[in-house]
Amino acid sequence: MSQGSGDLLLLLAALLWAPGPSPTLSIHVYTQREVYGTVGSHVTLSCSFWSTEWISDDISITWHFQAEGSRDSISIFHYAKGQPYIDDVGTFKERMEWVGNPYRKDGSIVIHNLDYTDNGTFTCDVKNPPDIVGKSSQVTLYVFEKVPTRYGVVLGSIIGGALLLVAVVVAIVYILRSCWLRRQATLQHRLSAMEKGKLQRSAKDASKRSRQAPVLYAMLDHSRSTKAASEKKAKGAPGESRKDKK
Repeated sequence: MSQGSGDLLLLLAALLWAPGPSPTLSIHVYTQREVYGTVGSHVTLSCSFWSTEWISDDISITWHFQAEGSRDSISIFHYAKGQPYIDDVGTFKERMEWVGNPYRKDGSIVIHNLDYTDNGTFTCDVKNPPDIVGKSSQVTLYVFEKVPTRYGVVLGSIIGGALLLVAVVVAIVYILRSCWLRRQATLQHRLSAMEKGKLQRSAKDASKRSRQAPVLYAMLDHSRSTKAASEKKAKGAPGESRKDKK
């Protein structure tokens, strides 16, 4: 084997046995996409996360707020070293409550006494050293005088109503068809019975006529005999009357 081939085999072996690059640590943060609330009520902004590392004492959770129509984002809450800190700047300082638990992978907050100025985007960001690589998650808050019906609920109601209508129509068609088939079967049965009755009556009439024929013939013969006897007697009557005169 040439030296060049041997060097190539050594290089391939070194590549196979060399340890690969360590996987990049990543943290995943999850929030709702939209939250709805009414003026004067409260809402919970949920934030959960998944980390490749055990929850460390250096974990940090930060919430930012960007008002509707604004380009600036401000920090409104921060959790670090096991303590929650509500920023003194802004309108949330007396209306915010920490309800999360990092050891349960929960970084949620509650905002009380909602107002129209709370409309905007809230961002939850979590760092769990050494797992610090990952994207934050955003949730949009909409504050109304009354909570509107969500499009999904309306669409679901429409679809449900349509399906119910289709089911009712199918049931009605099935019932009508069953009634029609039952009526047809009844009519067929009656027609069969009528045909059978006609045949029976025809047979009875034929039998009756066959029994009455000899009687009729006998009556006709008797009638003819009686008539012949009467005519014969009538012919003989004048001769007897002459004898009586003599």
